Amino acid sequence: MAEGDNNSVYQLAAETASLEEHLQGWGEVILMTDKVLRWERAWFPLALMSVVSFSFLMIYYLDPSVLSGVSCFVMFLCLADYLVPALAPRIFGSNKWTTEQQQRFHEICSNLVKSRRRIVGWWKRLFTLKEEKPKMYFMTMLFSLAVVAWIGQQVHNLFLTYLIVSFMLLFPGLNQHGIITKYVGMAKREINKLLKHKEKKNE
Repeated sequence: MAEGDNNSVYQLAAETASLEEHLQGWGEVILMTDKVLRWERAWFPLALMSVVSFSFLMIYYLDPSVLSGVSCFVMFLCLADYLVPALAPRIFGSNKWTTEQQQRFHEICSNLVKSRRRIVGWWKRLFTLKEEKPKMYFMTMLFSLAVVAWIGQQVHNLFLTYLIVSFMLLFPGLNQHGIITKYVGMAKREINKLLKHKEKKNE
């Protein structure tokens, strides 16, 4: 058991080091993005939502086809991949890279690796459920996809995408400032109150 844990820790360290090497040119941009997503300044959430809202308004106004939208998005990624590593050191100044920044960059890469592992783990568990309990797997998948299809039918595609993207971008800041924990705790307390009230009625 201990040997397996050591191997897992070693693999995590190796994957993290490999990711750090691949993202080294993006280091300054990643750190700045991390600060924005974690709301290190009070105006970051407003700026973030303003950019997201403007982007989706432009998409709504231009109304591009799916092919044009995908092509422009991939083209933007290619330009960023080419320009960011070349321009970032000149804009942010690579000589200002400190030990604290390097540590934070390492933590971000480690968290990304852990998130990737969790997604792969969930994917494997899904296939394990399919093999071990095929009826439960198909019933769960059909019900989940039917709910998603119903939601997609009720809400405009672009608006639904806007809500999903907004939540994903705001989630790190909400989590960092304890807002999610606060409201989840409130929801749990209300559910417990309802359950206790129901139990008293049954008595």
